[in-house]
Amino acid sequence: MDDAPERDGPVIPATARMGRTALTVADLAETVAFYRDVVGLAVQSRSERAATLGAGGRPLLELRREADAPPRARGQAGLFHNAFRVPDRAALGAALDRIRDRGALDGASDHHVSEALYCTDPEGNGVEVYADRPREEWPRADDGTAEIGTVPLDLDALAGESDGADAAPPGTDLGHVHLEVPSLDRARSFYADRLGLGVQTETRGAAFLAAGDYHHHVGANTWNGRSEPAGGRGLAWFEFLLPDAEAVATARSRLSAADVTVTDRETGFEVADSDGIAVRFRAGSDPPES
Repeated sequence: MDDAPERDGPVIPATARMGRTALTVADLAETVAFYRDVVGLAVQSRSERAATLGAGGRPLLELRREADAPPRARGQAGLFHNAFRVPDRAALGAALDRIRDRGALDGASDHHVSEALYCTDPEGNGVEVYADRPREEWPRADDGTAEIGTVPLDLDALAGESDGADAAPPGTDLGHVHLEVPSLDRARSFYADRLGLGVQTETRGAAFLAAGDYHHHVGANTWNGRSEPAGGRGLAWFEFLLPDAEAVATARSRLSAADVTVTDRETGFEVADSDGIAVRFRAGSDPPES
């Protein structure tokens, strides 16, 4: 089986972006409260077994209650964090206020391309809230790829720019998903060689990949020694939004022709990555990344 994208371009085009991410949880009420009160997402729909949360009318997070689902085992691949991107530093400062007041701040970093806050939801899923720096300020290698770094973030300065908002503003989206994987080579084979994402930055034990010239839509790391396929509670799936229905149909056809198992979902389709993590594709009408 040939793992390289076809010569007419990558399966995931440069104009793709992230859509929603989905979690399987045991306690729906507690998890909804966290993403509403701490992350600042609005509850868009809610039932006894499911909830959708988002910002500015855009759905970003699907929660599904499965009380009998086993916890994710220590060695299993899966989610490192979901990363929700806010539009500016004032909104990130407000997120810092909410995390400090209603949750617990696990860490904070200036990544040169973005500024990020880290916390953990009640089910143990990692969460990042971040704001991008202007693209013209991103450090880039000679080949044009973005160079992600990590230095301390000045939290006092960030808090001083907070707009005090109690919720994430319109324009908030799912910026990227960061995975824990057993093998970077295997993850790269799927996301870069099969789907056509570009490797933007590689560091010790981690790789960051993107459609187009964004700093990353998917991160993957081996820091915690995962060795088993995904399973249990936690990440159920995440999705890419492709430009239109034709792009979705083309991606589906190409993956199917390459012997990738394709399952139809909603108005798009789903495949499993090299570690059994579900990746969905559908057409998206939201405004593209600025």
